[in-house]
Amino acid sequence: MSIASPSPDHPLGGGCLCGGVRFEITAPFAVALYCHCTHCQRRTGSSYSVGGRVPRDGFRLIAGRELIASFTPEGGIPKLFCSRCGGHVFTGDPCTDALVGVRFGALDADPGIRPTLRQFTASAPSWDPIPDDGLPRFPRAAPPG
Repeated sequence: MSIASPSPDHPLGGGCLCGGVRFEITAPFAVALYCHCTHCQRRTGSSYSVGGRVPRDGFRLIAGRELIASFTPEGGIPKLFCSRCGGHVFTGDPCTDALVGVRFGALDADPGIRPTLRQFTASAPSWDPIPDDGLPRFPRAAPPG
């Protein structure tokens, strides 16, 4: 069974916990990855985050622009979340960045892609060992592309 990628004919919806922020993906994800950086750990309250990057023209904010708040950690990129429920939805600036980072936990259905790498593995906590899944590992940021 193949997994369908998002497209204009088959958009993939997503949103925050309270449903106030809603978005739609209409293009396939360029990449999916696990991030073990301390920013993701603190933002999610877990040992890593799972997300993908989609081209800006394949991302559309449907509702809740007024609810979106942003935090930019020192040395990091903006983290956007719902100011009402705190749900983390995406990273970067969806209005200007070439790629928008979308948190897979915010999606309504299967994104049509699986993570292909692990980045910031040097920051992974010792209490949650990285599984031996054969994915490439990068101690810091994965190379672009």
